[in-house]
Amino acid sequence: MRLPFLLTLPRVLRHSAAIGADLPPDEAVVVDAPDTALRTALTSATEGDHGPARELLAATREHTQWELRDGYVSRLAEAALHNPGWLDAWLTESPEDPDAALVRADLCIDRAWEIRTAERAKHVSREQFRAFFALLEDAAPVIGRAAELNPADPVPWRIALTHARGSQVPRDVFDEYWAQALARDPHHYGCHAAALQYLCAKWWGSHEEMFGFAESAADTAPPGSKLHALPLSAALEYVVVSPTPGTPAGPDPYAPRVAAAVARALDLSAAYGPGSHEAAGFRNHLALMLLRTERWDEALDAFRSIGVHATKYPWGYFGNDPRQEFLETRSGVRIHVATQTPFFGRPPQPRTAHAATPVWTPGAPCAVAIAAARPADVAQAALMCGVSLRTAPATATHTYVEAVPEARPAKRSVLSTEDPLTTAADNFTTGEKWPTLVLRRAPERCGLTLFRKGRPLATHEWNATSPAPDHATVAATAEALSRAFALTDPRPLTHILRSTGNPPRHQSDLLAALSLPPLPPGFGDRPEVLDTLPDARVLTRRGLLAGMRSTMTTQDGEHPPAPNGHEPRPPSWWLLRILGLLLFTAAAVHAWSTPDDRPLRTTTATLAALYTSARLTSAWRQRRRARGGAAAASE
Repeated sequence: MRLPFLLTLPRVLRHSAAIGADLPPDEAVVVDAPDTALRTALTSATEGDHGPARELLAATREHTQWELRDGYVSRLAEAALHNPGWLDAWLTESPEDPDAALVRADLCIDRAWEIRTAERAKHVSREQFRAFFALLEDAAPVIGRAAELNPADPVPWRIALTHARGSQVPRDVFDEYWAQALARDPHHYGCHAAALQYLCAKWWGSHEEMFGFAESAADTAPPGSKLHALPLSAALEYVVVSPTPGTPAGPDPYAPRVAAAVARALDLSAAYGPGSHEAAGFRNHLALMLLRTERWDEALDAFRSIGVHATKYPWGYFGNDPRQEFLETRSGVRIHVATQTPFFGRPPQPRTAHAATPVWTPGAPCAVAIAAARPADVAQAALMCGVSLRTAPATATHTYVEAVPEARPAKRSVLSTEDPLTTAADNFTTGEKWPTLVLRRAPERCGLTLFRKGRPLATHEWNATSPAPDHATVAATAEALSRAFALTDPRPLTHILRSTGNPPRHQSDLLAALSLPPLPPGFGDRPEVLDTLPDARVLTRRGLLAGMRSTMTTQDGEHPPAPNGHEPRPPSWWLLRILGLLLFTAAAVHAWSTPDDRPLRTTTATLAALYTSARLTSAWRQRRRARGGAAAASE
């Protein structure tokens, strides 16, 4: 462990709970969350119905909402990549529909890139390249047909620009595509972003050309346009995605342009409200660029402005799970801000207005666990989990568990990137033979994590807008669930886990197949659903020492009492502590006033006096609080 970390650890422990306390909880963060209309279209498409998608794209075409249309087409093409039946039915029914043709054109590009992958060229095999170019050649007439069916639409030309990059067309062909895109919408962000990729150094341009293109577009963009963030995309490409290998001699020639791009993006972000869905794309890029330049306070503000709207990129550049990368990066920024805050100083305040206290809204994520044990057994196991829990009997042998929100969570759990209940289950199942299933629910997805002996054995998520998951992965999850809950045949579980379209129903079906109690009434509608159940009890969070003491003193089969309950101290307790304080204080004064005394004796007497004083002060405060509560109750 490095010395600088040890020196800053006290600051982290002191300030970690306060810094970033106004950020949305980790369990609320979603990646590329669709809006309500798109969610409906994706859910219906997953179930084989193309009607909502047809109506959605027809509305964007009629109202010339090209930016919105571009985003919708990309998501619908992604949905059709592994589940094309609904698009095939749409094209069969309406072969001349410009919207269906546009989704098909984007799908052709997605299929080609899925085979090529996003790896650098040196990691792509010759067979992959051969299939990639063949699919791109087949896509050309499909893109052309989409452009013919709706001549005013710039989106086919965004697809054509992406096609140009992959198929390695010469510059004059790219210029022709770019001219066609400009003629239809000179400020279309999607077309500019596609052109920027063609012009970057890792493809067919250079750093200089890329920055010049992005800055020119931003200079001519109208106020509030997302094109003002295009230089930020160039800066991200230069700094993160394709940095120049080695350290060049002298100052970085592009450092001033990177700083100017970040400044532009900060100004643009200030024009959007906190948590704006529309601004989420460039705000995620902005957060990454700010932390890359070690502007930690501003990076934390950027995460505040992002809210729950994480995006696949840039976080997908660093791992296969963009959401986890986002959460871990956000947690790391909080730690860095804490290390730079003086121990007795105040944490930095947000530079922009944000809600300090999260407000529950219908459909916000919530979680509940089902443990195959009695409430008293769960409470005994959870004495040191660091989270306040509520338990309620589900059956004679099963217990519902949920996390109780706290105004000031424990320091040892505040920086965890898991939701509080998952963090607690990881702790309270340690050493226990009974399994626990943590169930989560959000508007468009439902998930589960299986814990046993402190280990997460399986995890799964149903997403209304995603295709069916991989069969091998689902089969392994079903096998783990079958072993944990003593089922002989995991095949029914596999079928439920692969189901799509209705996550809450599939989640409930799985519990029935496992012979577990149903989810408590109200789950998904409000954050705490166990408070109305019979015999529900709260296990209040304990400190580490208090938890150890309760573990050793509470009898098996009993629900531990709440910690810190005030017990009246007998007069003898007060007398002995006061006499001890006088004795230790006198010894400390004598030791410090005697130059030749031993240092160990001086230190021991001083610490004993301070400890006794702290115990007396704490007991006196508890006594006053107890008297105040009794007076309020009598009134």
